[in-house]
Amino acid sequence: MKELVSIITPSYNSEEFIEETIDCVLNQTYENWEWLITDDLSRDNTVAIVQRYRDPRIKLQVLEQNGGAGNARNKSLERAQGRYIAFLDSDDLWQPEYLESMVNYMEEYKAELVYCNYSRCDEHTMQPLLKDFQADKIVTFSNLLKTCRLAPVSTMYDTKRTGKFFFPVKSKREDHVMWLNLLKEIPRGYPLQKTLAKYRMRENSVSRKKKNIIRDQYLVYKDFMGFSTAKSLYYTANWALNGFLKYSKIFN
Repeated sequence: MKELVSIITPSYNSEEFIEETIDCVLNQTYENWEWLITDDLSRDNTVAIVQRYRDPRIKLQVLEQNGGAGNARNKSLERAQGRYIAFLDSDDLWQPEYLESMVNYMEEYKAELVYCNYSRCDEHTMQPLLKDFQADKIVTFSNLLKTCRLAPVSTMYDTKRTGKFFFPVKSKREDHVMWLNLLKEIPRGYPLQKTLAKYRMRENSVSRKKKNIIRDQYLVYKDFMGFSTAKSLYYTANWALNGFLKYSKIFN
């Protein structure tokens, strides 16, 4: 019997893209999954679109008040029953073999965490804007401090070996904090060098506004990791440099 995968998705005003995202999950070659979509009180037709799908594996929860993506992911995590946790935002996409490839790789190498390559695409055409992000390094707590190589769309972990890890709701860099907390508990995460996911690069994406989030990144180290001011500044500088290099073609 194949292990159950829990797919974690926050949604908010996603009507433009969520049908395409739903279709990519329904087309997965790995079929033993549950999809926990938590809607963060959308003001558009997102909820109605999701409700049109009658697949019992799709489990929608609508929150009574808006709490942000981290909180919505946590609500899905609380309900998750699967051994493997996968993340898919409501505007991103997977190749049909994503779940099968990730699970097979984790089982073959007995890995607690795996991440893969992903395409970085225009939000409307889904044509690549940059070269694919390469999963080319083993990730550890130490090297994840300097740059966050893990994206929700391309990362999976094994709760049987790690337990569940939740997102800090008071951080605007909640993904990075969660991955760091996870990597504190395991020795490493492994790269699967296949492009299996597509990340939609939105014009209004917080992660694209590097100058506006340097303070938030500093707080990752100062508040959430408990580092000294000097150590926090050191890692913030490294993160900023690596972030510039990661998206340098956009800024040129």
